[in-house]
Amino acid sequence: MLMRTDPFREFDRLAQQVFGPTRPAAMPMDAYRAGDDFIVHFDLPGIDPETIELDVERNVLNVRAERRSPAPEGAEMIVAERPTGSFTRQLFLGETLDTDRIDASYEAGVLTLRIPVAEQAKPRRIQITGGDSRKQISN
Repeated sequence: MLMRTDPFREFDRLAQQVFGPTRPAAMPMDAYRAGDDFIVHFDLPGIDPETIELDVERNVLNVRAERRSPAPEGAEMIVAERPTGSFTRQLFLGETLDTDRIDASYEAGVLTLRIPVAEQAKPRRIQITGGDSRKQISN
């Protein structure tokens, strides 16, 4: 199972509005299970796919991306409302997910991860065998 990780996210947003960026910005995400896969979508508009880094270590998925300013060096910025810099997110992945077979794609500003459920965690039917059905029960 996926576990939500950043309990201070709303506080960080408020602090960022008041004091400016204090740490790398978090990226909004949706996560759900569809069949035998967990699907995670991260909003990363304007990100060069070459700057996206994914790694898994001890069931912790780290996502890093960077958005650079579109203005050329030395340009005078008139309005700068879109965040630039580093974006990071960590997800703690349960033991029931197969971290060796994560599939990642990036399209239209959305990074999509497909994380399969591990074979040993999938529900399976267990065959019940009985004793000798020819035995008679006596009263």
